[in-house]
Amino acid sequence: MPTLTILVGTMYGGALDVAEQVKPLFEKAGYTVAISEQPTIEDLTGAGDLVLFCVSTTGSGDFPGNFVPFVRSLKEQSPSLSKLRYGLIALGDSSYGDTFCGAGRALDELLEESGATRLGDRLEIDAMETFMADDAAVPWVDDWIETQQLMVAS
Repeated sequence: MPTLTILVGTMYGGALDVAEQVKPLFEKAGYTVAISEQPTIEDLTGAGDLVLFCVSTTGSGDFPGNFVPFVRSLKEQSPSLSKLRYGLIALGDSSYGDTFCGAGRALDELLEESGATRLGDRLEIDAMETFMADDAAVPWVDDWIETQQLMVAS
């Protein structure tokens, strides 16, 4: 059975809510799913088949408090993540201009520099346009799962 680890960076619970809403979609597709609200480097290096990040942006493009130690460790340890395959859901507010989804974009760049491979496009959810983030996340995850299953089958 394939495994998926969902790593959550959240300030007020929105990204965690998204993770909890999409978890059953992965389970229905046959994945064993674990959600980590206090992610560590070990969550990446010990990850199974896939990792999904659900990360909100705070302040001026900053990472949420629970995610800062994870990012700090990733920068300090610079592990090779060449085997890591991941998806990324970034939550933000476009009224903040240039820092919209800044945490998700910065994480994506950091993972790429570490050799990880993002599968598909990054989903950026704008709080100015989408009241309930899972309204955008659920259809994206459905498509993402279908794409991963097609890739495995071919």
